[in-house]
Amino acid sequence: MSDPGIGSLTLPGFQTLEWKGDARTGHLSLIDQTLLPSETTSIACQTVDTVWEAIKVLRVRGAPAIGIAAAFGCVIGARTPAAAASTADCFKQLKQAGDHLRTSRPTAVNLFWAIDRMERVAVLALELSPDAFLDRLLAEANAIADEDRHMCRSIGRHGASVIQAGEGILTHCNAGGLATADYGTALACIFSAHEQGIPLQVFVDETRPLLQGARLTAWELQQRGIPATLICDNMAAQVMREGRIQRVIVGADRIAANGDAANKIGTYGVAVLARAHNIPFYVAAPSSTFDLSIPDGSHIPIELRDPKEITHGFGRVTAPAGIAVYNPAFDVTPAELITAIITEHGLIQPVNTASVQARLQQL
Repeated sequence: MSDPGIGSLTLPGFQTLEWKGDARTGHLSLIDQTLLPSETTSIACQTVDTVWEAIKVLRVRGAPAIGIAAAFGCVIGARTPAAAASTADCFKQLKQAGDHLRTSRPTAVNLFWAIDRMERVAVLALELSPDAFLDRLLAEANAIADEDRHMCRSIGRHGASVIQAGEGILTHCNAGGLATADYGTALACIFSAHEQGIPLQVFVDETRPLLQGARLTAWELQQRGIPATLICDNMAAQVMREGRIQRVIVGADRIAANGDAANKIGTYGVAVLARAHNIPFYVAAPSSTFDLSIPDGSHIPIELRDPKEITHGFGRVTAPAGIAVYNPAFDVTPAELITAIITEHGLIQPVNTASVQARLQQL
């Protein structure tokens, strides 16, 4: 796959996430993932509220991609309509934009990491003119996207090393190019192995209630010509029992200091099933997904989403009116169930506080 250029995400035939124009008048363009796979439609985010809404309703999703979208949202937020606006005004608006964007989704740490990074750069650029200040912010947002792209490629190379010819690999949710700045995390391992000529078969959990596996992961694998079979979430145990799966690889939205990993709801159950069937379970994630400020997964905030995602899935009534609903978007897989965490710096194994700290010290 060709290099997409700084600030863009490329899949066959289109770009998923990119900045168009200059810092003063440009905008964030992204594929509306709520419409995939039936429609490939781009939306233009020209205000902070539009970026916030795109993150909140999952038009853009996946921890790294959310962080990148938020970084570009900070650029949009720092702009003022007044031509003579001061740099101090731009900085004030940047802070307001960052505070607002932080409220969009609570679990993915990349969102907060990217906004914090943009604000740190802004503090160092306060002596610049307003236009130069905005240019500096856009350069940093582009750098975040570019760095993520290279991290994903490295994750893919390291992850491919654990995949053996002829294996069946189970995925959950979507951790591909649609979730990152390029190439993915969990799917990067599969993409890289496929490009090296390693034959494999991917089993794709549909990932209820929003079907990110069925709508997005299955679609990405088809785009690349990788053999893939879609299964319902509650079929994973049977498929494992039949000996069709030799490895599980998933992504993560936040990883605690001890290696506990939050990912899309249902991941924890898959990890338990993998342990019961003696199947290695891997988490693939960049260093930006680690939150070393929290000791373990009990401190990871779990997003609760609209009950209608379950009772009115994709616009159709699927439950009786008035039924109580519990709809957590994520769960936490304990470190002891994780065979290894695949990062851009290599594998963290065994997964514990000491190993995580030792690996991330390479940053």
